[in-house]
Amino acid sequence: MNPQLLLDLQKFYPELALTAAFLCVIVADIAFPRIRKRLTFAIAALGLAVAFFLSLPLIGEPAGTIFSGSLALDEMAVFFKCFLIATSLLVLLAAPGSKELSQRHMGEFYMLLLGVTLSMLLLASSVDMLMLYLSLEMVSIGSYVMVGYLKNDRQSNEASLKYLLFGTVATGAMLYGITILYGLTGTTKIALLREALATNIATGENAAMLLIATALIVAGFGFKTAAVPFHFWCPDVYTGAPTPVTAFLSVAPKAAGFAILIRFFFTGFAESGSPGSWTAFSFIDWRLLIIVISVVTMTFGNIAALRQNNIKRLLAYSSIAHAGYILMGTVVLNSQGLQSVLIYLITYLFMNLGAFLIVIEIFNRTGSFDIDDYRGLSRRSPFLTIAMTIFMLSLMGIPPFAGFFGKLYVFGAAVNNDLAWFAVVGALNSVISVYYYARVIRAMIIEPGRETSLIPLPWTSHVMVWIMLLPTVGLMLFWNDIQQLTMSSLRLFLG
Repeated sequence: MNPQLLLDLQKFYPELALTAAFLCVIVADIAFPRIRKRLTFAIAALGLAVAFFLSLPLIGEPAGTIFSGSLALDEMAVFFKCFLIATSLLVLLAAPGSKELSQRHMGEFYMLLLGVTLSMLLLASSVDMLMLYLSLEMVSIGSYVMVGYLKNDRQSNEASLKYLLFGTVATGAMLYGITILYGLTGTTKIALLREALATNIATGENAAMLLIATALIVAGFGFKTAAVPFHFWCPDVYTGAPTPVTAFLSVAPKAAGFAILIRFFFTGFAESGSPGSWTAFSFIDWRLLIIVISVVTMTFGNIAALRQNNIKRLLAYSSIAHAGYILMGTVVLNSQGLQSVLIYLITYLFMNLGAFLIVIEIFNRTGSFDIDDYRGLSRRSPFLTIAMTIFMLSLMGIPPFAGFFGKLYVFGAAVNNDLAWFAVVGALNSVISVYYYARVIRAMIIEPGRETSLIPLPWTSHVMVWIMLLPTVGLMLFWNDIQQLTMSSLRLFLG
């Protein structure tokens, strides 16, 4: 066997652990029908935990690539490995408590979750356009099935079909863009695009074709991050999918999409300047394209959320708006911009998953996602009311909660790099968002409800809510550590 392949496999242990867990879940689900529900859950949880701990020794590894230059191995790749695995583990722990899924055959769900997690790890580390496309397709196919997991639910089936149709068009457009880009540069390696473009592309027909290719590739990134105008699938899919799946899609694939967007544009479409800074190519202003998408995305998401009465649909448009905020950091071509993206993702993980966890608990007791059914919740469950209020305030960006610091860092990166107007647009959008988040708080605390019976909460749900709540409330206490973590995660990528 090729000695280099063996060395590469030693740095591929997290993915191998997920693959082994994936296969073991299939075998356990078939071979042990009487205990398969608990056994498959235990195997999946163990596989994710092992993969997470196997990712930690990769911190500090010399920057490079594995498997013939297909996957990156640097500290940003390790950051996203840990982030994505942790997200999947939190969703896995929350899934058995969902009434939507608890009566279903869960082995297949755990298998799909592991498969999509593995695919996201490959996507976030891809430095070859073919690997990028293949891993994106793997993420998408598994996600389509997860969205339609409630096989007898018409809304779930409809959501899955819409997701499939939009995903097929978006990834097909992306593949066509990759084909054009390969024809222009003669390489599929993202790191080699910079030199090929700087040497061979200047003006005329090639520059026009490059613009077309870039726009088509952005369609694939936009689909995965739910950015406007590639967002059409998001509200219907988030509404129709099982709530744990909605929570998963709102964070993990979105984060993987931002990871590969950063790698693609910063590595292939920008020139390195001083350490920790880049300059966009003069012959294609992709920053302007991302800025326009960011402004439209955050504005549309917030305005569309104003009239939503379904809590999942409201959080879907909220997720679109937050994608616009995160995009702000990607156009700041220096270390502060990239660091703001990572910080925002960390804060978004806990406050958004926390909000969806409360939605799961309320649905388990009411069978409804209507905001009107949240009326009087403060009398039925003070703990859930306080937790949901904190998550809503954090999503607004109200201090001292985590969401405030995430937005502050993104807006600060824009201001410090002569994009103050961009930060003002983001701040105004945050003001708009206060209205629809406050609607949920008002329904829970101020408006009287029809039901008065107390909502019992199992200890497992209490633990999960606290896991989300503590970082949302106390992240500022570790702010210096978060800054150091995110900057060290970019150290090798920054060169």
